[in-house]
Amino acid sequence: MSDIDPEVTQLDCSAVIADVWLLLDNECDENARKRLQGHLDNCPSCLAHYGIERQLKALVNRKCGGDQAPQGLKDRLRIEIRKTVIVHEYGEQNTDPR
Repeated sequence: MSDIDPEVTQLDCSAVIADVWLLLDNECDENARKRLQGHLDNCPSCLAHYGIERQLKALVNRKCGGDQAPQGLKDRLRIEIRKTVIVHEYGEQNTDPR
């Protein structure tokens, strides 16, 4: 007798692959996580795909995860956004509905 949950074995591989990023980003509930992990534990093809996606995520995080805009750019953007909001609000108040 197998101790594998029948719900896990009935998962379609395409559905698991579509939800791999939910698992990687911890954006699924506990039940979904268990179902996905259970399928991955019993499906070498999906597990390989999951491994590739996990490595891709780690690579992107290593190469881009620490990038931040320079403070000068942040300050200029804040000023420009404020100008735009002020001009836009001022312009709306002075529009003639005719």
